[in-house]
Amino acid sequence: MGDPAFFSDRINSFSLVSYIPGPLGEFITNLRQELVAGCVAQSHVTVLPPRPIGVPAEEAEEILRHWVEPFPSFEVEIVDIGLFIETNVVIADIGAGRSELIEMHSALNAGPLYFDEPYEYHPHITLAQNFPAQDVPAVHALARERWLNDAPARSFLVDSLIFVQNTVGNRWIDLAECELRGAVAVPAR
Repeated sequence: MGDPAFFSDRINSFSLVSYIPGPLGEFITNLRQELVAGCVAQSHVTVLPPRPIGVPAEEAEEILRHWVEPFPSFEVEIVDIGLFIETNVVIADIGAGRSELIEMHSALNAGPLYFDEPYEYHPHITLAQNFPAQDVPAVHALARERWLNDAPARSFLVDSLIFVQNTVGNRWIDLAECELRGAVAVPAR
């Protein structure tokens, strides 16, 4: 299952994400790797950005399972490719599902999971970060081009969230899956 040091180098940095499934998830993961060489992150939308927690991971998992369960599943739609200018992060911006993500973030950023985040929560999917500032225009343009010409879909279902922990090598480890069990909010097609 890989290098044992990988799992022993865990740090007090946790996040809550929803992985993007199917062809869209694979497309975004591959796009991230094309935009920034060496990117290993799986495509996801973040509900709780990285944060330290003051309780054991197992306790946080139980809290999250309990707090997440009442939320219904929902559809997320990507509407545009954008840029966080202050941090030079290229993103896929979210339309449908935005209010649900904001509501979940507000409800879950509480108690032992609370963190005074450096930026206001803005639902998005990171496409490129941690690359030279002079490359921002070219990376942003390439992301837009690939999205417009090659993206297989524009939406996905969020029906579970994954509690993850970071390592010294910036590799995230899945700790627990939290299912959304509220009444399904996905419209019939």
